[in-house]
Amino acid sequence: MASEGYHEPIEWLDQATIEKHRAVQSVVEELQAADWYDQRVAACTDEALRGILAHNRDEEKEHAAMGLEWWRRHDPVLDQHLRTYLFTEGSITAVEQEAEGDNGSGGGSGDLAIGSLREEAVR
Repeated sequence: MASEGYHEPIEWLDQATIEKHRAVQSVVEELQAADWYDQRVAACTDEALRGILAHNRDEEKEHAAMGLEWWRRHDPVLDQHLRTYLFTEGSITAVEQEAEGDNGSGGGSGDLAIGSLREEAVR
């Protein structure tokens, strides 16, 4: 059925939401296929077949990257998160803390978390 995977009645959705859903589902399916091929490569004992399976796996990764790029171009929030996290080095959570201006006290982006209240009490 074409409406599988939708969490709201499809007739309530605009075309942009439907297109984004198509892209998301395609990325998920391509990554899942790459995982399946990866498992087959790991289990395969025939070198020639292993090479074919590895090639197919890598094609799925290419397809996933293409779909993700389309999605990024159509979703400014996703674009910003990808720009923050992709191709970084070191701790990913440290990248998050830096991006959100968190000094490690739990304060986050200037919110009133307990960590920020502790700082006030110490002063």
